[in-house]
Amino acid sequence: MTSPASQTWPRPVVDVRDEILRSVRASRVTASIVTDQAGVIAGVPLAVREAGQLGLSLAKIVAEGSPVDAGGEIARLVGTPREIVMAEEVLIGALAKASGIATRARAFVAAANGRPRVVAGGWKKMPGALKEMIRSAVAAGGAQPRIVPGPFAYLDKNYVELLGGIRQSLAAVAHLRDLAKVVQVKGRYGEVAAEACQAAEHGADVVFVDTGRAGDVARATEAMARRGLRSRVLVAFGGGVALEDVEALKALDLDILDIGRQIVDAPLLDMRLEIVEADRPR
Repeated sequence: MTSPASQTWPRPVVDVRDEILRSVRASRVTASIVTDQAGVIAGVPLAVREAGQLGLSLAKIVAEGSPVDAGGEIARLVGTPREIVMAEEVLIGALAKASGIATRARAFVAAANGRPRVVAGGWKKMPGALKEMIRSAVAAGGAQPRIVPGPFAYLDKNYVELLGGIRQSLAAVAHLRDLAKVVQVKGRYGEVAAEACQAAEHGADVVFVDTGRAGDVARATEAMARRGLRSRVLVAFGGGVALEDVEALKALDLDILDIGRQIVDAPLLDMRLEIVEADRPR
């Protein structure tokens, strides 16, 4: 006996959008992508590429990194009904998350007001398919995606552990003269301040106090200053820093503020697609 499932399978592959829009498929439609929140727009290059692949004409799209007010128009599109409904998924998909990240990055940069410099390196821990989007969005928001702009060797806690300590880790990369040396200190080999001094003494260019405790970075910079080491290095700080923490951190002797999840995990910037005009054939 034949089951109901076997009687109806395989089913023809039909895009339901084509069926819904069959009566208006030859229309020309103008639509607008509008943001429901004030923010910073990112993901524009990808949105432009996606629009081209869909066959849409872009009458307008704001520049990468542009600030927008709530209700502001991000893009104006012209295409067929099917292209327009596809745009709601594809173009907003390219823009909304990236713009959320850029908006949060810009908020941290504004709060820091020039010093410390804001970086967001958390994109490195994200899936490969997302890394370029996040890195570009961070830059669109005015933050930097790397702790130093040029090539560097990052000696994190695992390298330090494998090589037997901070001094040994810096000795292992001393011959790499073209690379800045960034050392993560967390108090695993003694007091954080003592680790910071050891890193500065043995060739670090950046001492990264990655404990999330403001008192650690204050003690580290004070100890380095007493020993005449502070001018040798840049000092970075990170570990669960929230936007409301920035004002207090600005009072410290701090060069770089590394923000992770608070930027990378920012919510979408809410936006929507609205039909502006539909020219239906008579």
